[in-house]
Amino acid sequence: MNTHLETIQEQEKALAHIRDKLALLPELPGCYLMKNREGTIIYVGKAKILRNRVRSYFTGSHEGKTQRLVIDIRDFEYIVTSSNMEALILECNLIKLHQPRYNVLLKDDKTFPYIKITNEKHPKLEVTRRVLKDKARYFGPYPNAYAAQQTKKLLDRMYPLRKCGVMPKEVCLYYHMGQCLAPCVKDIGKEDYDGIRDEIARFLGGSHEEIKKELRRKMEEAAEDLYFERAKELRDQILNIEAVMEKQKINATDKKDRDVFGYSVDKGWMCVQILYIRQGKMIERHASSFPFYGEAYADFLSYVTQYYSDNPALPQEILLPANDEGVAVVAEGETRSQQAASRADIMAANEAADADGDDGEDEAQSEQEPQQENRYGEAAAELPLVAESGAAYGEAASGDGSNHAAGEGAETAPGVAGESAENAAASGLSGSGDLNGAVALQQWLNVKTLVPKRGSKRKMVEMASENARVSLEEKFRLIERNEERTSGAADRLGYALGFDSLHRVEAFDNSNIQGTNPVSAMVVFLDGKPAKQEYRKYKVRTVKGADDYATMREVIRRRYERVLKENLPLPDLVLVDGGKGQISVAIDVLENELGLSVPVAGLVKDSKHRTAQLMSGDPPEVVPLARDSEEFYLLQRIQDEVHRFAISFHREQRAKSMVTSKLDSIPGIGDKRRQTLLKHFGSLKKIREASVEDFRPLSIGDKLARQILDALKDEA
Repeated sequence: MNTHLETIQEQEKALAHIRDKLALLPELPGCYLMKNREGTIIYVGKAKILRNRVRSYFTGSHEGKTQRLVIDIRDFEYIVTSSNMEALILECNLIKLHQPRYNVLLKDDKTFPYIKITNEKHPKLEVTRRVLKDKARYFGPYPNAYAAQQTKKLLDRMYPLRKCGVMPKEVCLYYHMGQCLAPCVKDIGKEDYDGIRDEIARFLGGSHEEIKKELRRKMEEAAEDLYFERAKELRDQILNIEAVMEKQKINATDKKDRDVFGYSVDKGWMCVQILYIRQGKMIERHASSFPFYGEAYADFLSYVTQYYSDNPALPQEILLPANDEGVAVVAEGETRSQQAASRADIMAANEAADADGDDGEDEAQSEQEPQQENRYGEAAAELPLVAESGAAYGEAASGDGSNHAAGEGAETAPGVAGESAENAAASGLSGSGDLNGAVALQQWLNVKTLVPKRGSKRKMVEMASENARVSLEEKFRLIERNEERTSGAADRLGYALGFDSLHRVEAFDNSNIQGTNPVSAMVVFLDGKPAKQEYRKYKVRTVKGADDYATMREVIRRRYERVLKENLPLPDLVLVDGGKGQISVAIDVLENELGLSVPVAGLVKDSKHRTAQLMSGDPPEVVPLARDSEEFYLLQRIQDEVHRFAISFHREQRAKSMVTSKLDSIPGIGDKRRQTLLKHFGSLKKIREASVEDFRPLSIGDKLARQILDALKDEA
């Protein structure tokens, strides 16, 4: 009761402090950092007007997911920026730095694989997940590693770049196969490599149709000259190109590279779907699902920003969905006139964009390399992180993209701005947040970023959003189905054993090798699901040698003596690894020594060490279960899990004992010195690799050090 009262008092004190700080918030753009009682940053957000956005957390009511965040807030800081674009980039950097609990965190997607042409005297192709500023050329991202590896494998066969990590002294098999220029023995000029680089870049850039035509021409020439083996190799290359590069699902009328984003939210979860359009063809898609706690569209934009912060291979165009909730996410708190003017700046770009993809135009785009240098060299990498609350954000170069707030479309439709402002004001400005978000991304990335309202591009975005919705629905259906199957299997297993319910199952397994390092383990399943926090490990104390019955007796006694002493919940069923003997031992300890009446069953394995049957009762009898039933599958899972847990514990103990025995056998090494050695070096392997001089900081003389090294080398 006192603890609850103290918590309330602490919240009231924190809220009073927060109210004082809210009164001092500036009407400027920036980022805010919410903190919990320990001072840990739990949420990072951005706002065009800090005062209005931060205040909104502490006024009015919130949905359950946002309420969980607000309850944990005890303080906040803010960082003022000079523009919305800078706030967007700063938010991304702060999220990556602090990994706040309530933010959308891009954990898996930031490690997408890329194909890389290294920047070396003799370049080679690599598949990498690390993007470095090493002047190499990156292509991707590939939604899965298999696609990247298959594409690299194809390129390795087609283009003779070096394959070796370290340059050999003589030519290898790749040279004889025509897949390497042999720079190890030949002088290869820069112009040769430049030509190959350009060919690979053309191929990965989508010009594989031209390359296929060239290969087909060479194949026909080889066949006419009766070089059938060469013709077959060329035919196989054509087939490989078709297999790897032609997996398309939709076509666009133009030939642009696009990333199309869509999202869906349900039950506090968000799914973001990305469609990769390359050369007008959809080649892949990727979905990510995660819980979110803030505003849906703001967290979606945060996801997109993090995605591009580690993505060096930018498309020519990015398509984003509109904010269906009608919330001005980025422009929260602006006046109606401010919002109208902001929206008017970019309405022309979106009007032009709506028509852009429908007439099949193929607008020339600037080169990717200058965009990447501008983005990584000036914007994202240079942002200072100001820690002081209320400190002004440092002057950050926004790059050339900062001058393109209205995009190309604004320049081509000069008369639209004023008209758009009037329409925006009349319509209540729903959606101004999504347009501002698109502009901020465009300024940062220097890539055309659109929120299409109609036409084929709108259909692409709708397709991505629909896929996200279906993916999220499927996730929830699978969860429900698994819960039904798991809990249903536990209930049916209970009925088969004659119980009304089977909520808690505790399973035991022993492990030893010829009696050495005997251990046992217990796992707990609640309603058919593993409860890993309740798993327990046991070092066997009283049993010497490989005596499974005695080990089972000791462990069952120790476990349920503790259950009685600490008033822990009793299981509905005790499962032991074994048949009649193990069951009888467990029943004897429970009933005759501890006075407990807990059902015991045994899992019998076949000759291949797989679950064969369930035995229960006194005397034990086989319980008839269909081998293809869910309840039998549940028993297999329980037995596999307890066996895995016991084996891993046994290996851990065996490894420790091996280290101990090897060091203990050396004269002059006792318990204290053994512990000092292991603490200093970390492992037996590192001790073995050390030099005599490395032992001197431990006050071990050269003579003893040599004895240690000699003894360990003899045993290696």
